[in-house]
Amino acid sequence: MIAVDVGGTGTKAALVTGGPGGVVAVKQQRRATRPGGDAVVEDVALLVDELRTASEHPVDAIGLVVPGIVDEATGTGVYSANLGWADYPFRDRIEAATGLPAAFGHDVRAGGLAELRQGNARDLTDAVIMPIGTGIAAALVLDGRISSAPGEVGHVNVGHGDPCGCGQTGCVEARASSAAIARRYTERTNRHVTGAVDVARLLTEGDVDAAEVWREAVDALAKGILLVAALLGPRAVVLGGGLALAGPKLTDPLGGRLDELITFQRRPELRLAALGDEAGCLGAALLAIDMLEER
Repeated sequence: MIAVDVGGTGTKAALVTGGPGGVVAVKQQRRATRPGGDAVVEDVALLVDELRTASEHPVDAIGLVVPGIVDEATGTGVYSANLGWADYPFRDRIEAATGLPAAFGHDVRAGGLAELRQGNARDLTDAVIMPIGTGIAAALVLDGRISSAPGEVGHVNVGHGDPCGCGQTGCVEARASSAAIARRYTERTNRHVTGAVDVARLLTEGDVDAAEVWREAVDALAKGILLVAALLGPRAVVLGGGLALAGPKLTDPLGGRLDELITFQRRPELRLAALGDEAGCLGAALLAIDMLEER
């Protein structure tokens, strides 16, 4: 399979081999994500051609996952605030451009599927798998299966009042995404940083502005998780994406803030995802395998 994970800033593609229980990437390619459905299809088709040429074996299918709201049944990207498409027929366009059958899905749910089958959620029947990158969304594990619910935890209002790119105010994502942390630090200090990893490093060095931006991000994220805990009562929240690379710098204050906020809710265990930024691609490949198994 060729698996493609379209992210808010970058697109990852991989030549993948394996079966329903687990897959491994054997060759990978990356490029920046251009906004708009047509641009994404053009870039994905080029990546598929490159990996197809490099493969020693015939390619059976493509797995494509994208952010935003998706309709997996029709293969449609319903809406993406960050990448600017609405009701875009991704599966049909990719199949026409490559001549290969394509499985289509949501990037976060696909990453959650990979974590559930071969990552740090393998023992869980009820959990929330939450990658934190350019945006924030969640894959919901209910009764041991990935739910088709949208999981847009990043766009719940946690009361801080800052505007969000989705048009609402107070969203978790507007303060706690990796992109928001970097942006807010730069706005606060007029010192440019490239991502949340830089802010985490400055936090370790004792930078007071980094500490305040980080505290506000942790507070927003904790309040989002509190809402999920009240509604679903998951056993665990599995944190992935770029922000999770901060490890205990994230989980220690986040756990502490959850302990302060929780009253009657079930306190979820906090775990770090095992598959890193490969999760979306591996999940896309699993979707392709499942599609072929069903035919």
